[in-house]
Amino acid sequence: MLRHIRESGPKSRARIAADTGLNKATVSSLVAELVERGLLREGSADSSRALGRPGQLVELDGSGVCGVGAEINVDYLAVTALDLSGEPVLERRVPVDVAHLDPGATLDRLTELIREAIAAVDARNGQLAGVTLAVPGLVQDEGTLSLAPNLGWGPVAVADEMRARLDDPAYPLLIDNEANLAALAAYSELRQDGPVQDLVLLTGAVGVGGGMVSNGHLLRGGRGYSGEVGHMPVAPPGRTCGCGRTGCWETVVGLSALLHQATDVDDPVRDPSLDVEQRLAGITQRAEAGDARTLAALGDVGAWLGIGGAILVNILNPDVLVLGGYFAALGPWLKEPLEIAIRDRVIAPDGGGCRVVRSELGFAAAVRGGAQIALDQVFVDPTVIGRADQGVAQ
Repeated sequence: MLRHIRESGPKSRARIAADTGLNKATVSSLVAELVERGLLREGSADSSRALGRPGQLVELDGSGVCGVGAEINVDYLAVTALDLSGEPVLERRVPVDVAHLDPGATLDRLTELIREAIAAVDARNGQLAGVTLAVPGLVQDEGTLSLAPNLGWGPVAVADEMRARLDDPAYPLLIDNEANLAALAAYSELRQDGPVQDLVLLTGAVGVGGGMVSNGHLLRGGRGYSGEVGHMPVAPPGRTCGCGRTGCWETVVGLSALLHQATDVDDPVRDPSLDVEQRLAGITQRAEAGDARTLAALGDVGAWLGIGGAILVNILNPDVLVLGGYFAALGPWLKEPLEIAIRDRVIAPDGGGCRVVRSELGFAAAVRGGAQIALDQVFVDPTVIGRADQGVAQ
């Protein structure tokens, strides 16, 4: 019933009973319990009823129930706390040159950010549903980061390391690939505007990752390693990829490839101590001013983005191809080449019906997806959240 209200919006008890097939007494009992757990609240009167006494609408509350998403990336750490209705409680991203830190030091810094998010939840007397950590690499089921080429990590038992730093918490602590989590966030974002079943998200930073949703479900592959699209061998031999190979797609479309072409070594936009959005703002200003070197670099990246993107559309036939990360930030120059390539290189008529969109979430996508994963447990089993006089359920 809680999931039904999340999907379809505020409803009267009578409408919930009609939609779900539950009897009215059961609906009233469940509503009372979910209100007591702080997951639903009474809303306005149901104005849709033409006759009789209007029913009271029941709507999602959850302002006191929060999930936390945290992210490790090559040049930043980030954290977000969302409440059950999707409203942010805290959002933080700090520039950190993770690629030149050892894993222990990075996890120490991340722990500080997570504790800051938990404190923000505590400050509003909230209950924490869980914490999900996004990492740029291959994740095993038990929470081990088996390989993160652009960080130079692997294997690292991230889940165990973080549980120790967070004093073995009672709440769930999950680890997942950052592109997977960003794809889930993009899927939730797009569904607000209409039905979407299949999408591919391309997230661009120093590395390039892909998250794929098929028929509404994340496509993980046989052992959970799907989505490493940045390592498709489509580029000519040249620059060495972070994985140690040459010819990987990310060597021609990753942020490092763009900066290598567009800037000199001492250019401030290469400075990892600056926030990535500040650095991209500098690239945007130059492109808008018509700087020839910047535009040439964007043109080259856009052409290679189209080649790899068309391959993915030919294989997966998504409804939507979503540009995330730096691809979204520089979308005015990268979206059109990708659309042209899909039109020209995809064998299905009209590019297989695939449309290209820019994510509005930017670099917050992975942490938002992580917070949503933490909150999803509540919709699977609302009793994980204690009643008002009980605290967190065990």
